[in-house]
Amino acid sequence: MKKRYLIGALSGLATAAVVTKLLARPHDVDWEKNREIIFHAGHSRFAEVDGARVHYQEAGPSSGPPMILIHGFASSTLVWSKVFLEFAARGFRVIAPDLLGYGYSAKPRDFDYTIGAQARMVDHLLEKLGLDRAIIVGSSYGGAIAATVALDYRERVERLILVGAVTNNDPTKYLLMRFFSSPLIGDILSPLLLGSRQLLKRRMKRVYDRHSWVLDDQRLEARHQPLRTASAHRAIIRTVRRWDADRVQREAHLITQPTLLLWGDNDTEVPLCYGEQLHDAIRDARLIVFRECGHLPHEEFPHAFTEVVAEFCSPEIAAVDSRVALDA
Repeated sequence: MKKRYLIGALSGLATAAVVTKLLARPHDVDWEKNREIIFHAGHSRFAEVDGARVHYQEAGPSSGPPMILIHGFASSTLVWSKVFLEFAARGFRVIAPDLLGYGYSAKPRDFDYTIGAQARMVDHLLEKLGLDRAIIVGSSYGGAIAATVALDYRERVERLILVGAVTNNDPTKYLLMRFFSSPLIGDILSPLLLGSRQLLKRRMKRVYDRHSWVLDDQRLEARHQPLRTASAHRAIIRTVRRWDADRVQREAHLITQPTLLLWGDNDTEVPLCYGEQLHDAIRDARLIVFRECGHLPHEEFPHAFTEVVAEFCSPEIAAVDSRVALDA
């Protein structure tokens, strides 16, 4: 009997601790308060898109070729910080938005949080900025969004660049993603997992393969802050529960824009085999594989990444092998 009471008391304390932690979460992240830890904060801008405030960063000449950088799942503009100004220095008008629900953009309760809805937001942001066409670059989940922009808003896409792009629903089978998608349990445990600085650090070390030094304390803190908030937790949980990326794999052959595929050979998040499938499906696509690289070549090998993308976007691009392995 005493043991049962003890278990009940401990369970009650644990429940109370979880509820207290959930209630103590900030509602949303504050750009002004976090300005000091935001990379390239001087380049931040805000635009109203379909009634929602979208944070984006912009650099480079206004007359340069527009380049849109779309980040991945549970990420933000931070993921492009190592290449953002390098592209601007090469003459591109670089625009890196935070997707709705992420970073310092709004996280509306009534937003759909699907790949299609995010692609529509990108299209409307381009319209808001007065851009008819752009080079669209997407990383990971952002790659699925970029591919969807290429499929649904063809006239918008000058060139398409997919970096370790999600092409199907396989990522939802990972343990962490199953937690997020689980009813009730996901609503309770997911915020605790997403808000854990230590869990984020361990996960990012895996993403960066052997280049975990990329994640220094400043970068970790900048990545962690937006993930502490209740509105971000809601957006991330809804994103997982409405995840439907199979269309990318199914309709890749319909992509007609000049396409560059960039992959790390040690990518465990979205393995290289999916890049090879895209290479086979998209006519005249080029595949460049970064050796000894994980999921984010733009963070692990930023200079080589900038070089190959700039070359691909050059109007004078020469005919080269459609698949290349790169010792970055």
